Amino acid sequence: MAKINFAEVVEQICESDLRFSTDAYHFVQEGLNHTLKSLKRGGQHAHRHVSGQELLHGMREFALKEYGPMSKAVLNEWGIKTTDDIGQIVFNLVNASVLGKNDTDSPSDFKNVFTFDDAFVKPFVPRNVTRRVRKPAGTKTKKRTSSGAKKKKAGSL
Repeated sequence: MAKINFAEVVEQICESDLRFSTDAYHFVQEGLNHTLKSLKRGGQHAHRHVSGQELLHGMREFALKEYGPMSKAVLNEWGIKTTDDIGQIVFNLVNASVLGKNDTDSPSDFKNVFTFDDAFVKPFVPRNVTRRVRKPAGTKTKKRTSSGAKKKKAGSL
């Protein structure tokens, strides 16, 4: 059997499915490799089947490690905006015989597993910081006087 050239397969997929860039497919491949290595470090067999949810959580970890606070922006730039999108990429690779699946795997395994705000934005929001509410431009603010301060009349010193 001839070895599959991943880059060529991805180019072919991207010609027929314009939703995702080639970088998105390379990210999924690297995210899968990261997930397998993490499972192996955790004492699990590295060549076992990886569920959709395991893959998504591994890819989240990989994205945060690689892109930090820019993770969501980078993934969005490549066309990946939801966990469903990752499932579509995975199944495009399955249909191209690059990845395998078992009988119970489906794109719905990737549906709404987490939001990208929860996964990629919240980890970088400062905790225990009170936000100042800005008033719209043009809004006048009244000066406060302390309760013990005497109010001066106009024209007096």
